[in-house]
Amino acid sequence: MTDGTGISEHKQKMIAEGLARLLADTYTLYLKTHNFHWNVKGPMFSTLHTLFEQEYTELASAVDEIAERIRALGAAAPGSYQQFAKLSSIEEETGVPRAENMIRQLVGGQEAVIATARGVFPVAEEAGDEASVDLLTQRMRTHEKNAWMLRSHLE
Repeated sequence: MTDGTGISEHKQKMIAEGLARLLADTYTLYLKTHNFHWNVKGPMFSTLHTLFEQEYTELASAVDEIAERIRALGAAAPGSYQQFAKLSSIEEETGVPRAENMIRQLVGGQEAVIATARGVFPVAEEAGDEASVDLLTQRMRTHEKNAWMLRSHLE
């Protein structure tokens, strides 16, 4: 059985579950990036403060877009720290690492989001869910670029 999406309820559920993991990773990365924006210091302060702000601002928009896609698939979007902690593959940072370690952690976070998106992609593609495929493609492209930009600060 399908609704207006033309995608079976079973496939919708599978895609929504994958997108929930993507949402949790994205939100966790948003929070970590915002934390680092507030707390970065050192010789790269100005550059990193600005870069982190650009990235967390983009991530804030992304969480809304991902959550809305989950809702369009008929599922409830997770929205609590407890749910995000359970679903996310990204570890929180409770300390204030040095700037270089912040960059390394954010590169790892960007790569984790890419991996999560890639894991959902085949399910969405097989289901003919072009809207989710497009969303996933956009997210992977953005996170690949962000990881590259962050890595360039480590060279």
